[in-house]
This record gives sequence, structure tokens and C-alpha cells, in this order.
Amino acid sequence: MSWLRITHETAYHYNRPVDLGTHRLVLRPREGHDLRVEAFELTIGAEHQIEWSRDIFGNSVASVEFSKPTDMLRIESRVLVWRAPYTSHSTSGEKAVWPAAYDDLEMIVADAYRRPVYPEDCDIVKAWLASPNWKEPENVEAALEQVGRRIQADIRYTRRDESGVFPPSKTLAGGTGSCRDMATLFLETARALGIAARFASGYLECEAADMGEASTHAWIEAYVPGRGWRGYDPSWGGPTSHKHIVTGVSNHPRGVMPVSGHFFGEREDYIGMTVRVHMDHPAMSAPSGFTEQGASPA
Repeated sequence: MSWLRITHETAYHYNRPVDLGTHRLVLRPREGHDLRVEAFELTIGAEHQIEWSRDIFGNSVASVEFSKPTDMLRIESRVLVWRAPYTSHSTSGEKAVWPAAYDDLEMIVADAYRRPVYPEDCDIVKAWLASPNWKEPENVEAALEQVGRRIQADIRYTRRDESGVFPPSKTLAGGTGSCRDMATLFLETARALGIAARFASGYLECEAADMGEASTHAWIEAYVPGRGWRGYDPSWGGPTSHKHIVTGVSNHPRGVMPVSGHFFGEREDYIGMTVRVHMDHPAMSAPSGFTEQGASPA
């Protein structure tokens, strides 16, 4: 088991006070059998009202309305999470057959996650997959791991601060992309193979985060028949680990932007945005009701 404290600061700067539209925040980590949010604090440096809800994907979403103009919007979230002992993707048990075959009870939902975001790029993605390097997989897990390795080998990672994602055709043509671009390519490739997949956004525990110089991260989760949702990170070239902290999932890359919104004014009113993510490990004992094995409280 381990404790992890995450501080995430986003700041928007303007040349003059501007009116802000509704902002949507997807910053609270997703809780489950492997992770518990022990404390969460959200600070917004402008007069506002906030309403929390869960969206159709089960994400915790904060909708923020602002009442006064401002020349800087600063949003900081501080969260303390407790993680159960890490276990890697199971290698035991029967592998999911290839091609992917979903249970009738899951088919309607699975089909929504197999629909491409960029249908005009399907032929380009399939042509890339059909290169001599592709080997017919023995099971769904092997297919996903092969795709992850291919993306890591063919696409050079680059950090981009501007919002949005590149479509797969642009990422493949340039041979470079951010974690969001690489995740989008993985998303569309999995779907082209008939595998249900969703976009995941959150944090990655890494050296940059320890130094306070990290940003948010993106990867995908694929629904493996009989095994459930499994994370795969093309920036790593393999399955995710306990170092990946999910804040939101969606069938579309735009559905889980950590911070999204708009302002009323001219383009030149906007100076820019800064993002900083810092992580550290506070020395704490297990929370009340939890055991060293990570059992949930009754």
C-alpha cells in the first residue's frame, strides 16, 4: 500500500479583466478497489459558484460559474490518495479469444466504444496496421500490447501545451505527438480491430511529477472480454500500472479534458496558460478501516 499527494495547478492569464463562461473540471481521481480519495481540496482564484455531478461515464465533474471579470484564473486541486498493493495485469487464467467477442449483455455498451471518433481516418489506420511488422495476435491482450509497442516505436513523444488532439492521420504523417495524440491513435486503432476502448485522462507518477514539473497525462482503457477494463499507455508501450491515476474516462478525447471552458473577449486578450503537477509521498499509516492488504471498510 502507499500514499500519494497530488497538487495540480492551472492558471490562465489575460491582458485585461474578462468575463468567464462556465468551466468544466475533471480533477477528482476515480475511486475503486485499488484507490481511495482520503482528502480533496479545490481552490479557485476568482469569485464563483460550483456544482458537482457525475456524468454518463461516472466521472466526478465540477461545473463552475463565475460572477466577476478577472485577468487571471487560477485553479488548484490538492488530493491525497491511498493505493492498494499493486498487482500487475494478471497473466493467469484463460486469455480473451481473438478476434474480440463480447457477451450479448455487454454488446450494446461495447459497440458504443467501438465506434471511431475519426471515421475518415479508418483506412489510414488500417493501412498502418497492415504493414509487414504486424503479426496476427493469439488473443485480445496480445493485440493490444502489439499496438502499444508499434505506437511507441513509430511515434516520437513531444509535449504540447495547446488544447485539443491530433487526428490519427496527422500523428502518423508527422511521426510525433503528445500523450493525448498517441492515446487517440491507440483508441482508434483498438476500435479498428473491433476492441472496445475509451480515452483516459489523469496523472502519471514519474520523476517530473516528483520535481513539480509534470503536466497531466493520457492513455486508453480497453475492455477485454472476461477480464474487464485494462489500461494501456502508448507512451510506455505497454499496460498501465499503479503509477497511473485516472481522473476521467470517455468515449471521446474531448470528454475528459482536466479543465475546459471559455472567456468572452478578443483573441488578443488571452496571454497564455501554465500547468504544474507535483507529487510526493507523505509518511502516513493506513486509514481507519483499511488493512495492509488493501481491503475496503465494511
